[in-house]
Amino acid sequence: MNTEIIEGVIRIAREAGAAILEVYNGPDFNVERKDDDSPLTAADRAAHHVIVDGLTELTPDIPVLSEEGKDVPYAQRSRWQRFWLVDPLDGTKEFIKRNGEFTVNIALIEDGRPRFGVVYAPALDALYVGEVGGGAWKQQGDGPREPLQVRTPAEGEGHAVVKSRSHPSGELAEYLETIQVAESVPVGSSLKFCVVAEGRATLYPRFGPTMEWDTGAGQAVVEAAGGRVVRADAPQEPLRYNKENLLNGFFIVSA
Repeated sequence: MNTEIIEGVIRIAREAGAAILEVYNGPDFNVERKDDDSPLTAADRAAHHVIVDGLTELTPDIPVLSEEGKDVPYAQRSRWQRFWLVDPLDGTKEFIKRNGEFTVNIALIEDGRPRFGVVYAPALDALYVGEVGGGAWKQQGDGPREPLQVRTPAEGEGHAVVKSRSHPSGELAEYLETIQVAESVPVGSSLKFCVVAEGRATLYPRFGPTMEWDTGAGQAVVEAAGGRVVRADAPQEPLRYNKENLLNGFFIVSA
């Protein structure tokens, strides 16, 4: 992928993160409720505008689908061979709790698959970037860009399993009874993908609702780091994108 575009998307993600932190570090912020009862803050809106404006200027020929601007008719977007898939602020519940585990997500989707993704956690100043076929890396603050590689548990070791801080489920509990678990790694937002990509965890089973913009960038990072993101009901099938219904099915992230 063009280096200028990669660095441009990273810059946009960081700018969106700065806009989020202005709200996060300010006085108490208002929390609204969307139609699906999920929370919405001024930070979501500010990051949305930064990203959409930035991507439109950077790549005017590539359309953008954002959580905060998702009302694009399927008849129109079904013709998109590639597009930017954006969650301006993933982990709004973590944002409201002020625990730092929220992210900016920008993914390039081509032919229904993530090809490139940036996940940026502004409160942690942690940046994860992956290009499928080109590798993945992490940068902490102004430090060096460290390559990412998934890991599998040693024989008999059991999995280090990522669990959501905010979305427990009965189906997950049942699934965990079928595997060997060495430890649980509680994480918020799309950082759950990233801890698998960097080898801190070996498995992230998700048996709860997510939307395509929740997972696109994280999937790109995991796959670029050598991992897989597959449907729970069809383990040979990768999670796919730009469906008529943007709701994901259950999925499993692993090495």
